[in-house]
Amino acid sequence: MMINIAKEVAVAAAYEAGRYMKERFGSIIRIEEKDEHGDLVTEVDHEAEAIILAKLHSVFPDHAIRSEEAGDDGKQSEWQWLVDPLDGTNNFAVGLPLFGISITLMRRREPVLSVIYEPITDRLYTAIVGVGANCNQRPVSMNPARAFVKARVGWIQGHAVQQRDEAVQLRHYIDVHTKRMMRLWAPTLQWSMLARGDLDAIMVYHSEGEDLYSGILLAMEAGAAVVDFGGNPFSGAADQPCLIACHPEHLPYFLSMVADGMKR
Repeated sequence: MMINIAKEVAVAAAYEAGRYMKERFGSIIRIEEKDEHGDLVTEVDHEAEAIILAKLHSVFPDHAIRSEEAGDDGKQSEWQWLVDPLDGTNNFAVGLPLFGISITLMRRREPVLSVIYEPITDRLYTAIVGVGANCNQRPVSMNPARAFVKARVGWIQGHAVQQRDEAVQLRHYIDVHTKRMMRLWAPTLQWSMLARGDLDAIMVYHSEGEDLYSGILLAMEAGAAVVDFGGNPFSGAADQPCLIACHPEHLPYFLSMVADGMKR
């Protein structure tokens, strides 16, 4: 079955790129700012990307690929790989061991395969649509719903959002009304925390990028509900979506939190 071959290739690529990253952690030579928002890129991003893309191209030459540094390869196909070779570059660059690799296979703009690898902890997360989620080949699930007085929430926003008034207002409201609002600058690590039940929710505000859909599929296959701010279920790739992901039993609570946080 093609999806199983795709998983084997993506896992092998993630492991190889992850070994390289771990070897280079703490010894990067070149750091550059790649946009006006201060986002960084290093030679490790490029080398890890080359490792992953070479493996994907060798087995799936007809598939389209969009990658963080190389961009869109321009191919037309119902199958598209989304690759973030180093999710958490800013952390990597300052010696903070919070980073990962994100590889997603999309079919007709729907995520069907997710591979997330955290090299420092050696945790490999995989998810196949309709099959389930795993961490190091063991099932991972956020069930049952965790009781909380104040929730632990992850915040993910798009690079271009910056200090937009509405984002600042919502972030502040969530920060005040939760036990902790986490901004790791490595979104896939937050998605893996949600999948294993260590976060109660993730709020996505006008996000974009190659790392988003691996996390969404992992969370959904681990039992999370993923909806937009209006409560509509996730229905595939979109430009800069605003989403809530949490245990289904907690969905009304977090929808109410977002609605209250966006009132003016």
